[in-house]
Amino acid sequence: MIQFLLLGVISGALLFIRDDFIELQKNTTLRETIVSMVVAGAIVGAGLGGWMNDRFGRRPSLIIADVLFLAGAAVMAFAPSPAVIIVGRVFVGLGVGMASMTAPLYISEVSPARIRGALVSTNGLLITGGQFMAYLINLAFTKVPGTWRWMLGIAGFPALLQFVLMLTLPESPRWLYRQGRKEETAAILRKIYPANEVEEEIESLRKLVEDEMVLEGSIGEQSVFGKLKKAFGSKVVRRGLMAGVIVQVAQQFVGINTVMYYSPTIVQLAGFASNDTAMALSLITSGLNAIGSIVSMFFVDRVGRRRLMLLSLVGIVVWLAVLGSTFLRAAHNAPPVSDVETRPFANQTCPEYDPNVHWSCMDCLRAASTCGFCAHEGNTLLPGACVAMNNETRGVCHADHRELYSEGCPNKYGWLALLALAAYIVSYSPGMGTVPWIVNSEIYPLRFRGLCGGIAAVANWVSNLIVTQTFLTLTKALGSAATFLLFCGVSFMALIVVFLTVPETKGLQFKEVEKMLGSKNYRPWKRYHPEAPTKGRESGLAML
Repeated sequence: MIQFLLLGVISGALLFIRDDFIELQKNTTLRETIVSMVVAGAIVGAGLGGWMNDRFGRRPSLIIADVLFLAGAAVMAFAPSPAVIIVGRVFVGLGVGMASMTAPLYISEVSPARIRGALVSTNGLLITGGQFMAYLINLAFTKVPGTWRWMLGIAGFPALLQFVLMLTLPESPRWLYRQGRKEETAAILRKIYPANEVEEEIESLRKLVEDEMVLEGSIGEQSVFGKLKKAFGSKVVRRGLMAGVIVQVAQQFVGINTVMYYSPTIVQLAGFASNDTAMALSLITSGLNAIGSIVSMFFVDRVGRRRLMLLSLVGIVVWLAVLGSTFLRAAHNAPPVSDVETRPFANQTCPEYDPNVHWSCMDCLRAASTCGFCAHEGNTLLPGACVAMNNETRGVCHADHRELYSEGCPNKYGWLALLALAAYIVSYSPGMGTVPWIVNSEIYPLRFRGLCGGIAAVANWVSNLIVTQTFLTLTKALGSAATFLLFCGVSFMALIVVFLTVPETKGLQFKEVEKMLGSKNYRPWKRYHPEAPTKGRESGLAML
């Protein structure tokens, strides 16, 4: 939860950071960098997290992540320039990367198999809850002097609380058993399982770990490169890693973090000018994301991981198509720029504006200079003025009770765009929002789980970085409509690839997942039935 609170809070803070630093007004690359540097830090953090999980354990990794969260929040709150904000974002990113792949792994290893999926989904709920809380924090400080500093700094307090709570929690019993700390393992398992199941679970864990240690040997397993070599030499690991990486990349390339990081900006692109309005409406999308995580908790162990992801992707494709089409329609109906409306601004008009050339609001916003559209008083759909963006013109425009648009143009399709955006979130959250993390917590052999989880998490964050660092640039170069239609096409490709490469892991023990991935007749699109020990039947496959 904490990492995504620190991630989500930037979405609203960015609007006020943009207003405070004039160099950010037109420089979309610098704004993207402020947002995406947390993702760049997360890439390094995820890689380190995989190694630290195997070397030091799950619990110390989470504690170190909390320390990084606190440091990053403090640096951002007192930052005198965008460059220092970026440094703070890197600190937060390191913690986010470590926590993002450690938390679901830790939860899965201390959870009984029958409720493992639901508990990992609970982590997903807390993640979306953190995003929702971030929007609440943004709204709470919109009228406070220093707006964005409070938004970014206050997010450090939940990290402090988590740090204190983690000191009271135990280590993963599976990790402890691999370190030979069997008495500690048994003590923890007695707190997790009913008394009549403890001995059975200890025996199962003993067999699993001992079998893995026999397979590992002692050579080539002490270094990361040695583990990588042995991991890629295993058919089970290769198949599992392919599925794990694909779902993590697909999770990002469907464009979700354009919504999470830039939601208020997207609302402004849809035709809502006010910062306060943009953040209030963004709260709805964040709330729907949290509700979707609750839905996932109820259905992931019933419907299955694979089916839930495929249904989610179908909805994502449909609603991204609707969203892109709505933006396209809105752009074609943007109100014109009027010389009569622009003339009163005298020398504060947009430098590129020529009254002898027909311009619409969209032309005004695309000008090389930093220009905005001051809408008509009383009816924003009527012709307005194209002005240079600065504090003076902003004050004059607002003094006349007019709205100043800097991201998108006023239009009558804004509410339809918001409905499509909400439907997109509802489609994404229960499936692609939480299930990829569940799959990655279940699909790797224990001996390579930390390493493979780190690789998959790095793939997730690299994909996140690509999307985050290019979104605003794409909207400026291609337009909002083409950008969302591009994400629609990518999501359709993801639907096909996930169908062909990702197996169902619902209800399977870790060892059964290994058997499935190692099966000669392995087909990801077919349901695996584990071997029935009492009858000695061979495992079979049935179509989903």
